[in-house]
Amino acid sequence: MKLKEVLEKTTQFFKDKNLDSPRLDAELLLAFGLKLERIQLYLKFDQPLSEEEMNCCRELVRRRATGEPIAYILGRKDFFGYTFKVTPAVLIPRPETEHLVEASLEWATSQNPEKPFNILDLGTGSGCIGLTLLKKLPNSHLLAVDISESAIQIAKENAEALNVAERVRFVCADAGCLDIDIPKIDILVANPPYIAEGDHDLEENVKKFEPESALFAVENGLGFLRSWSKKFVPFLSDKAIVLMEMGMNQGAEMKEYFRDLDAFSKVDVIKDLASLDRVIRGVKNG
Repeated sequence: MKLKEVLEKTTQFFKDKNLDSPRLDAELLLAFGLKLERIQLYLKFDQPLSEEEMNCCRELVRRRATGEPIAYILGRKDFFGYTFKVTPAVLIPRPETEHLVEASLEWATSQNPEKPFNILDLGTGSGCIGLTLLKKLPNSHLLAVDISESAIQIAKENAEALNVAERVRFVCADAGCLDIDIPKIDILVANPPYIAEGDHDLEENVKKFEPESALFAVENGLGFLRSWSKKFVPFLSDKAIVLMEMGMNQGAEMKEYFRDLDAFSKVDVIKDLASLDRVIRGVKNG
């Protein structure tokens, strides 16, 4: 069977499975399985595939048909212009999370982008937030914390790949019980678990494939947002910013909670491109 036929049949198969982006998924998987760039698929349309190549592609297609995310199959995900290794041990980076990076950089620029900021990334996962900030703020240093040893290992590999490992301290620990010497924090970022247990709106494949420990939180999803922010407020520098991703219905409660911490001169909610609550922001004297 020629490559063009395989691509067309795979696309139709994914359409029949009601996948969101059948053509893109087919292109990505076939290019991955055949060790080609996506553009090369179209340059080799008439190329017959060997039985070995067909078997490889069939297995990738089978995995996708079960709902397994493309990022886990490929072992990578792009975020803010960088490519991060991902496995089922870490949450898949999402475009919405880029708001944390954008707001952090906007604040840093308003201060002094050349300053050596101390950054704390709680629940670092793949490291996509904290490591991206290190790439953009070359004089800064990062303390990256995650309860999962497997996640820490993935984040370390990503730090090496991005050439920022020498500016990161990784700690495998429960952020809420962290008991180490912490430098004064200029930028605190976190994408904590914030989904309420039993949330019926959660996509089935997210629940099936992504790590449960990175998804769910007590107190109707607010547990980690509250406990982490309260714990680390005393460690903030005289001028600092706290940015935490949250659920689309948590903005009002988290805004009130941040104000009650009595630590910030400004508290607001950043909305995503769909105009949904996405990030709670607290600014201290800056």
